[in-house]
Amino acid sequence: MVDKTSIPDGARRDFLRKGLTLIPVVTLASTGLGVTTQQLMAAPQAPGHTPEVPSAPAPGNYHPTFFTAEEWAFVQAAVSRIIPSDEHGPGALEAGAAEYIDRQMNTPYATGAQWYMQGPFVTDAPAEMGYQLQLAPQQLYRLGIAAIDSWCLAQTKKNFASQDSATRDQILGKIEAGELHFDDVPAKAFFSLLVQNTREGFFCDPIHGGNKELVGWRQIGFPGARADFMDWVERNEPYPFPPVSIAGKRV
Repeated sequence: MVDKTSIPDGARRDFLRKGLTLIPVVTLASTGLGVTTQQLMAAPQAPGHTPEVPSAPAPGNYHPTFFTAEEWAFVQAAVSRIIPSDEHGPGALEAGAAEYIDRQMNTPYATGAQWYMQGPFVTDAPAEMGYQLQLAPQQLYRLGIAAIDSWCLAQTKKNFASQDSATRDQILGKIEAGELHFDDVPAKAFFSLLVQNTREGFFCDPIHGGNKELVGWRQIGFPGARADFMDWVERNEPYPFPPVSIAGKRV
């Protein structure tokens, strides 16, 4: 996530594409909440590599099982700005990142069942110390969405999902920069979780609900769950074959 007021949508997606030339075949929701722009940026693509522009997936009929209607509207609106659609192809919303996040909220990860969740809790600990809060992901989402919507209503009489794209960007930018403070949830921790889960939903295997039509993998030239592609790793040239999902789907 970057300053929306100075960097256009295409540049935002560009650092995602360049920074994810290698990514796990199966991406499950991470336990780390310290994702930054610097962590997303890495080595450039191979010379002459111009990834294809994936087509938009067909609209789905997914109905959330964790989020309420108001929360679902927020998640959809937020992911649409974190990885927006542009000339490179569909964004996180079209790729199903919101669906991925909702599905993750019904897993042991979302309740903190696989984490050490005892005190002491340090709200301002450095990111390298790992997760230090008492809140599980389910709680972070529920409290974070409520806090942001309440702030938006107080400022403009409209919730976050009802704002235009530019205003959503400004609000997310304020949260990322630490300019907004909420009583019940650390704003920056919620923002980091939202960015991390959005990125996961854009690049996960479609079996988890995101990366529909393999749009994320096709954008960066990732081969997916192919049995063997190691002979191409050191060639420093584009992989010539389309990606394949765990279920065998290819586009």
